[in-house]
Amino acid sequence: MRAKYLFFYATALTVVLLTACVSTRRETGFVSLFDGRSLGGWTLVGKKGDGYGVKGGVIYCSRGGGGNLLTAGEYADFILRLEFKLEPGSNNGVGIRSPLASDVSSSGMEIQILDDSAPQYADLRPAQYCGSIYDVVPSRRGALKKAGEWNEEEITCVGRLVKVKLNGKRVVDADLNGVTDPNVLAKHPGLLREKGRLGFLGHNDYVEFRNIRIKELPRVARNNVPPAGFTTASAWRVGRDWSPTRQNVQQCRRWNWPRRRRRPTR
Repeated sequence: MRAKYLFFYATALTVVLLTACVSTRRETGFVSLFDGRSLGGWTLVGKKGDGYGVKGGVIYCSRGGGGNLLTAGEYADFILRLEFKLEPGSNNGVGIRSPLASDVSSSGMEIQILDDSAPQYADLRPAQYCGSIYDVVPSRRGALKKAGEWNEEEITCVGRLVKVKLNGKRVVDADLNGVTDPNVLAKHPGLLREKGRLGFLGHNDYVEFRNIRIKELPRVARNNVPPAGFTTASAWRVGRDWSPTRQNVQQCRRWNWPRRRRRPTR
């Protein structure tokens, strides 16, 4: 009997240790953006009502209030992990690569947070469902939990690539270079930003956030790098009727051949 109990406890201890190791490995390199007690390190833009508050280790957007609660720091390439809980019909968003502004969904980017199963959202456009890059790239549905339950979200930004996981399911896998609709590009100039703040975008509904942490990633070198001995130079000229706010602007370059030394004349 004693041997049986010893085997049971040894097995349980092994499971606990393995779980802890996996969890630690998964979270290596992440730092918390929320101290669990205050809004230190955050700035509120366009406050509505009571704005945001802290209680019980969570950040909450107050009912009838909100605004944009943005980080003090700016981030370029990163993995952001957080948890959020909605009430029936709640609407919010995660701002990424944003300026310190009130129009983050256009001047930066917004990852939609929404109880999109609520009756008032029956006629949403595809890129308005929870997890979407708001009004730009639609998300796959079916990953959001019921209102009142905690959801886990992971947002990865690397260069022009944006990926969103909701409760472990990939709902967005986007290359922003593939966004070519001129109307979308004109409405969302923030798609061109390479760096900016993170934050929560309140729309008068109660939402809670917790376990907000980030891992910054090294910047990816541009693909358009000339071979050794070559230099780069712009190969484009701007025409009179061309507007950079209406096109997916990319830096296009050509290679200059290295200059050859002249042979000495005899």
